[in-house]
Amino acid sequence: MNTATIKFDAFESLKNEDCQDRIIEAKKTLGDKIVILGHHYQNETVYRHADYSGDSLKLAQYVQNLDAKYIVFLGVHFMAEVSNILSRPEQITVLPDLSAGCSMADMANLAKVERTYRELSKVLDFDKTITPITYINSAADLKAFCGEHNGIVCTSTNAPNVLDWAFKKREKVLFFPDQNLGRWTGHKMGIAIEDMPVWDPDLPLGGLTEKQILESKVLLWKGHCAVHQMFRLQHIEKFRELHPEGFVISHPESPFEVCQNSDYVGSTEFILNTITQAKPNTKWLVGTELNLVNRLANEMKPEGKLVQFMSHVVCECSTMARIDPQHLSWTLENIIKDNPVNIISVPKKEAELAKLALDRMLEIS
Repeated sequence: MNTATIKFDAFESLKNEDCQDRIIEAKKTLGDKIVILGHHYQNETVYRHADYSGDSLKLAQYVQNLDAKYIVFLGVHFMAEVSNILSRPEQITVLPDLSAGCSMADMANLAKVERTYRELSKVLDFDKTITPITYINSAADLKAFCGEHNGIVCTSTNAPNVLDWAFKKREKVLFFPDQNLGRWTGHKMGIAIEDMPVWDPDLPLGGLTEKQILESKVLLWKGHCAVHQMFRLQHIEKFRELHPEGFVISHPESPFEVCQNSDYVGSTEFILNTITQAKPNTKWLVGTELNLVNRLANEMKPEGKLVQFMSHVVCECSTMARIDPQHLSWTLENIIKDNPVNIISVPKKEAELAKLALDRMLEIS
């Protein structure tokens, strides 16, 4: 029987330690009624409670095979939307704090993408010439746009396969919202930098000439990840001076020159696997989110591996960090009372179109 929703005010002043005990107790009470998914960038204070962890692709794949009624997502809004889209209709996805968003995802919205579609359609036949690709770090309505226009979603793990798929369909790609991932992936495929101009949605015709558009292979949306954008070539140069035998590994959301000067470039899963499987006593400079690097550094200490965060500036994913023990315990205790809070529900038509784009991605992954 439903009872009144517990207000967050009752949890806001709780200490982390008290919340940890309440989370453990709530999980025991709920049993297999819930499953908690945690992204690698999540803070350790809540990450420890995840039943499954991974990057965006891995978590999306998990969602398809879960039996729990409630999926509690330790991540950001677009991840919870993907969970809602890919899960069964009777399953409920909740996000402990609705303010956990993504600054990169916010750099592309449906109004700007649809305006881009109209502008490009004046220069060429968009639907016959361009495959729209949205990075999974985007809102559900952008995934729906791609579904409607025979486009697709990609992650940092499968971006090369997705671009390869896209070019077999049409001659050009519109890639949003992360220009760095699009540029690096295109570069690895042998596409010249000048054939991948940046489309600025706030300028007429993206700030490009018709000639640039017609001669382009990939139109890169002017967007980026605030965390990965902070990494610089000088960080790598300093590390190599101190540890000439060391290795540099970066996420492809990093700036182009950082990727160019790294020994390895890949997704969070790739970074974790590469360092975990490396020889003992090796040294690593890592260009990705702080929480993941710190966790990995602690795990690798027994093997004598040095794992160092690339930037001298402490930069974690601030929106991801909004999921804290207070919000998680509040969320779980409301589920116990059969009054789930912060339910993520994508409108039906939007979800259907977005699922088309996501299914295309999952099929070729």
